[in-house]
Amino acid sequence: MTAASKSDLWRIADAEAPPERLAMLRILTGTFAVAYLTIRLPVFVQLADRESGFRGVGIASTLTGPVPDAVVFTLIGATHAAGVASTAGWRYRWSGPAFAVGFLALGSYRGSWGQLLHFENLFVLHLLIIGLAPAADAWSADARARRRRPRADPTSYGWPIALAALVLVITYVISGLAKLRYGGIDWILGDTLRNHVAYAAARLDLLGGDPSPLAGPGVSVAWVWPYVAGITVVVELAAPVALLGGRVRTVWVIAAWLLHAGILAFMLIGFPYPLTFVAFAPLFRVERLWTDRPRRLRPAATQLPV
Repeated sequence: MTAASKSDLWRIADAEAPPERLAMLRILTGTFAVAYLTIRLPVFVQLADRESGFRGVGIASTLTGPVPDAVVFTLIGATHAAGVASTAGWRYRWSGPAFAVGFLALGSYRGSWGQLLHFENLFVLHLLIIGLAPAADAWSADARARRRRPRADPTSYGWPIALAALVLVITYVISGLAKLRYGGIDWILGDTLRNHVAYAAARLDLLGGDPSPLAGPGVSVAWVWPYVAGITVVVELAAPVALLGGRVRTVWVIAAWLLHAGILAFMLIGFPYPLTFVAFAPLFRVERLWTDRPRRLRPAATQLPV
């Protein structure tokens, strides 16, 4: 396979990439995670006021009960600071892993009070992979200060991206298999998905919220839901085709995004990581977001930023 064909078809077995691709992945996932933590800050701060109902999950399962308020506030502040530093690529050898572990700890502690958000699992795994990779060898504060230099072996940057892509694919496949394992063929042919939409609308109504205006009309059209359920399972189980690259990858990403958009439209349940397309970034040559930007936005110098 020639160098040109390698660049045209992304393969999991051909884990080569320029340092800028991994750097852009660091910037995208870091920016998303810092923004998410900032928006959800009131939820994490409220953890300090809780005293009952604690049941440790994840790494918080080692705890026998709630930790002191000072520990919660320190963890929130340290994780936020590490997130800003790692996104900028400053002292990345420490800030990258610290941010990933801090976010994992916060998510586990929050989940220990019964609020499990499974969509967080994917981007926490991505943070862990990128945090342990040489993701600050380009386009970072460390690179500008010459604390990090690009490596000769392109697989040093390719394997973390390949692993992140593989984790993404496995997440969708597991979701599809779980539907078939616990619901069987009836999950597709029956009213399971339709009932989920009806339940989400009823729950919002009982809690004083406003259900999606599409929920009622959608649930009333019973014949369409087996088709929607079937498409959902097919898209999830077909996730490995995204590793082939090219148009099939793009088609799958659009289909997966439409699944999440449909969930948001009919159930008002948002999955921000895939909805912002950041979850799918490991599948693409994301460094082009910078290198292929319009000429009018480029600096006068012809060299790429370090």
